[in-house]
Amino acid sequence: MPGCRKMVEFLPQPFPEDVEYPILAAVDVGSVSVGVYLLDGLTGERLAARSMLNPQVQYGMDVIQRCSYALENGAEILSGCIRSAVNVLLREASRECGRSQEDIVQIVMVGNSYMQHLFLEISAEPLVSAPHKWMEKEALCFRASDYGLMVYPWSQLCWLPGIGGFVGADTVGCLLASDMDQRDDMTMLVDIGVNVEIVLGNRQCGLTACFTAVGAAFEGVKIVCGMRGGPGAIDRVYLEEGEIKFHVMGGGDPIGICGSGLLDAVACLLKLGEIDQSGRLRETYYFTRRVFLTQQDIREVQLVKGAVAAGIRLLCMEKNIQPEEIRELLLAGTFGYYLNPESAGMVGMFPWELQGRITAVGNAAGEGAQIAAANVREYGRCSRIANNTQFFDLTQEPQFGEIYISELGFSV
Repeated sequence: MPGCRKMVEFLPQPFPEDVEYPILAAVDVGSVSVGVYLLDGLTGERLAARSMLNPQVQYGMDVIQRCSYALENGAEILSGCIRSAVNVLLREASRECGRSQEDIVQIVMVGNSYMQHLFLEISAEPLVSAPHKWMEKEALCFRASDYGLMVYPWSQLCWLPGIGGFVGADTVGCLLASDMDQRDDMTMLVDIGVNVEIVLGNRQCGLTACFTAVGAAFEGVKIVCGMRGGPGAIDRVYLEEGEIKFHVMGGGDPIGICGSGLLDAVACLLKLGEIDQSGRLRETYYFTRRVFLTQQDIREVQLVKGAVAAGIRLLCMEKNIQPEEIRELLLAGTFGYYLNPESAGMVGMFPWELQGRITAVGNAAGEGAQIAAANVREYGRCSRIANNTQFFDLTQEPQFGEIYISELGFSV
C-alpha cells in the first residue's frame, strides 16, 4: 500500500554506546489493527513491517464499548493485551530483518485518543462521559520498559501529540505525512475508521479538524453477511451491461462482503433503481444463496454515509468554504485505500464535486510515525501542527442533528 510521500531526510541521533546497531520503531495502534515498522537507526532505512488484528476487538469492535469495559472491569486487561500485541509485533519484525529486539532504542507511537488512553492505562471516563475531554493532548515521552515493552532497557517511548476531542496522534501523523499544513491548495483529509477524522484547510487559512462516530459497518459489524477484508470477501461490485458483477478476494465462492464491496453494491443498486431515495430496498439482493444484502444493511450504510457527509458539510460551513473550492481530498487509512471514490460519491458520502480529486494515501498515520522517528525536526514539527490546528467539536454543534438527518437519504 503506497504512502503519501517519500521518507524525509534522515537525521542521525545520539544513541547508547553499548548498542552497535540501533533500531527505531514506529507503531500505529489502530482501533482494528496494529502496525509496527522498524527503521535502521544509522541510515533510516525501513527494515521490516508487521501488523495484526488489535486483540482489543474481543472486548468490543466499538471503542466506546472497550472504554466502558475498562471502566467496569479495570483497564489492566485492555492495556495488557495491546502491549502484548506490540511486543509480539516488535519481536516478529526484529526476527524478519535478522536484528535483535533489544536494539530498539526509540519508539514513536500514534493512535486515536481511545487507543492512547487504553495503552497507557489512563482512565477512559473523560472520553465516554460528556463533555468527552481528552486528558493527554501534548506529546508524551516515557521509558518503554515501564509499559512492558521488551526492548533496550532505556529505550524511549514517545506518543505524538493530539489535536482535541477524539482527533488524536494518528491524525497528526497523517497531517505530517501529507504536508497539509504547508499546502497552498485547499485540501481535505478524511480518515475513515470506527471514527472518522476530517481536516480541512491550507497554509494560508490554517487547518481545522473534527471527528464523527460512524461505527464499524465497513468492518462487517451489523451487516448480515459482513466480514473484514480477506479471502472469500466480495471486495468489489460493478455493473457490466446492466448486470451486477463482483470480485472475490482470493477467488472462489464468496463467504461474505467487506466494506469496499458493500459501498460498491449500494451504489450499483442505486443506479439500477433497486434502492429508492429514502433508502428502501425493493427486495433482498442475493449475490449467491449464502451472501446477500438486506434492508438492514442499507440502513447501516446510510448511518455511516450520513455521519461522514454531515461532518464534511459542517466543516466546510465552519471554514466558509464551498466543496468545489477543495482541490484535493486525501483519503487515509486501509479502508480508504480500497474504497471506490465513485461509489462514495454516488451514495452521497463525499460531495460529488470532488470526483476526480480524491487521492488514496494509504496508512498515512503509520507513515507519519516513521517520519517522526527518523527525523528530530519533523518530530518537533508535530507539536506545531497540533497546536496550530483548530478543533471543531461537532458534538457541541446545534445544527449537526438536523444536517445529519438530511444526509441520510440518497440523491437518485
